[in-house]
Amino acid sequence: MSNLLIYAVSAILFAGIFPVAGETPGGHPHGMKPSLKGASGWINTQPLDLAELRGKVVLVDFWTYTCINWRRTMPYIRDWATKYKDQGLVVIGVHTPEFLFEQKPEHVNIAVKEMDISYPVAMDNNYEIWNSFQNQYWPALYLIDVKGMIRHEKFGEGNYEEAERWIQQLLKESAAGSAPATATALQPQGFEVPADWENLKSPENFLGYNRTQGFTSTGSAKLEKQASYTAPRQLRLNQWALVGEWTMREEYVVSGKEHGKIIYRFHARDLHLIMGTASPGTSMRFRVLIDGHPPGEAHGLDVDSDGNGTVSGPRMYQLIRQQGPVTDREFQIEFLDAGVEVYDFTFG
Repeated sequence: MSNLLIYAVSAILFAGIFPVAGETPGGHPHGMKPSLKGASGWINTQPLDLAELRGKVVLVDFWTYTCINWRRTMPYIRDWATKYKDQGLVVIGVHTPEFLFEQKPEHVNIAVKEMDISYPVAMDNNYEIWNSFQNQYWPALYLIDVKGMIRHEKFGEGNYEEAERWIQQLLKESAAGSAPATATALQPQGFEVPADWENLKSPENFLGYNRTQGFTSTGSAKLEKQASYTAPRQLRLNQWALVGEWTMREEYVVSGKEHGKIIYRFHARDLHLIMGTASPGTSMRFRVLIDGHPPGEAHGLDVDSDGNGTVSGPRMYQLIRQQGPVTDREFQIEFLDAGVEVYDFTFG
């Protein structure tokens, strides 16, 4: 994927590539008339055309289903879609995939159902809608007025009150002429809980050789062929290592034998891992340790207190959610079965 395809989060410190939430990183012309043409498929609706939606206020939300930054904005998008529907707001999700497996309709359909998304979703596998909006970020929100003009943009997490005020303002300008003046007050749960930004010192990191950082297994990486790896005696913050038999590919690493391990030193409340199986329809067992011990109360949604879990469909798995003080910790995941594809670490 292009190096322009980056997650937008509410911090600029991570490698200098994450724009501050709510800021426009420059160059996107307000008043332009984008298009929904070129979608590879639609979910929850027949194909939609922005020209046919004139007279409505339209919220276009760019997402990809494994993105934790988008997932944490999801409660607000979902709530606005319901809250303002009768006042003339139309919410359209545009699913533009980052990983190849996210192009498959069956995977996106599962995500839509699991996340309780009832509004229309365009599948933008060829990036035609993305390019029409001149978009560069997940998540990205665009508000279009009754004349079909973009009036407001929001990139990344946070600033939900400002976005909702814009929704209310554009609805007041429409023929409907009114909208609830109260702001949405939510208490997200599970994956959707806001990040602990004050204690977040680990940026997203891809494991495929095209974009990874901090790889420290002994010896050089062997690209596109299986090799045996070992870990150094100690990892520094945000370094990671493979242990056992692995193949490094452009988008991911895949375990070649049982008991392959990944070790990562991180500093965050939450640790997520995007992974799937090389053989569709199969399940692979894994076990998680933190500082050499089962996670206990620090276990995430996809593991038990002993650290046991299973990889099945390709998605984001929450493995650690710490309950107490956040410090530098060493995470280890051991795959008891061969054939697990591991793509990306994200934190919160």
